[in-house]
Amino acid sequence: MNILENARIALKTLVNNKLRSGLTMLGILIGNGSIILMVGIVQGAQNYTLKQIESYGVNLLSIFPGGGEVGSWSAEETWRLVLADADAIRSYAPAVDRVAPQISSFQLATYRDRSTQPNITGTTPDFLFVRNFRVASGRFFDETEQQQNAAVIVLGSIPARQLFGHEHPLGRDVQINNISFRVIGVLESKGSLNGINQDNTALVPITTLAAQVDGRSSPYGIPLDSIELSANDPQSVKAAEFQVTNLLTRRHGKKDFTIETNKSFQDLVNQVGSVLSLMLGAIASISLVVGGIGIMNIMLVSVTERTQEIGVRKAVGATQHVILMQFLIESIVLSVAGGLAGVALGVGGVALVSLVTPLTPTVSIVAIVVAIGVSGSIGLIFGVVPAQRAARLDPIVALRSA
Repeated sequence: MNILENARIALKTLVNNKLRSGLTMLGILIGNGSIILMVGIVQGAQNYTLKQIESYGVNLLSIFPGGGEVGSWSAEETWRLVLADADAIRSYAPAVDRVAPQISSFQLATYRDRSTQPNITGTTPDFLFVRNFRVASGRFFDETEQQQNAAVIVLGSIPARQLFGHEHPLGRDVQINNISFRVIGVLESKGSLNGINQDNTALVPITTLAAQVDGRSSPYGIPLDSIELSANDPQSVKAAEFQVTNLLTRRHGKKDFTIETNKSFQDLVNQVGSVLSLMLGAIASISLVVGGIGIMNIMLVSVTERTQEIGVRKAVGATQHVILMQFLIESIVLSVAGGLAGVALGVGGVALVSLVTPLTPTVSIVAIVVAIGVSGSIGLIFGVVPAQRAARLDPIVALRSA
């Protein structure tokens, strides 16, 4: 009897016992579905986080004075990071493409009877490129307006909506600290990152904020909360970090600043995502083992129930190898069918998650192949004992006990 005949008999037996076959496959189905769904969700969360980090700025490096906390400067420490440092980086760090020094101030902005308190940031025209912002309407301020301490402002989407509603804000005057700022642009919405809403912002020339609003000055120049810069390309991030570290250390006489890179966050997210995928996959694999044990139990019961059938087949010439192959095929078919159903369940779960959450989970081909391969192997491994027991039955004893 060839393997096709064995397969036909095995399939017929399974079809004749639909309920038992379905319940036997349930453990494998849940295990495979869990693996596909969990790996997909982890990858979706990983991709979402990376996308949010990239939206903050491409090839971004951030420099903070002292311990690296924004706004940590004091009267005794204002010399730690100043506007002249940003100019030096722009001139003497060839791996750096754009430089955007920043100071921040939470001030009340008013228009007629409406008011809001955005994060007012003083910066330079390079801010758009460094932080990957885009202007939805109007324009951004230029170098000339920065040099002239022009009272111009570019609003984020939230303060623009809160101050003007459906009214077009361009050309209107916003009052900040009793100073009129002409609205020249509105930024595109970018959403939140790390608990910070990037849309609740208003941008003005850094010299204007320091001189007219914040009153910030020191003997060393305008003190900064941070300097954000972008490297020439992803491969230049390490070189830019090295050049900036050496340059600022020479200028300050010591390393009194902190540099953080987007690439570090991206690498960390990738590492955490890989570990989570392995961990959740291992947890879900427990269901596969449980399903395999269920297959073995059901097949052992099946051997007991089909003692007469086995005896008759042996009596008419079926060898131990034929009986062994029949029961192995049954267990493998159960596990592979459960695995395929589990893959379908997992893919459906991934599609559902993508519809009801902001995540974009992906269906991992590797996870599918591994899940089906493991489920098939489990059927083979856990089917060996029942198959051997059936193959070793003495036909005379089997017929007598039937």
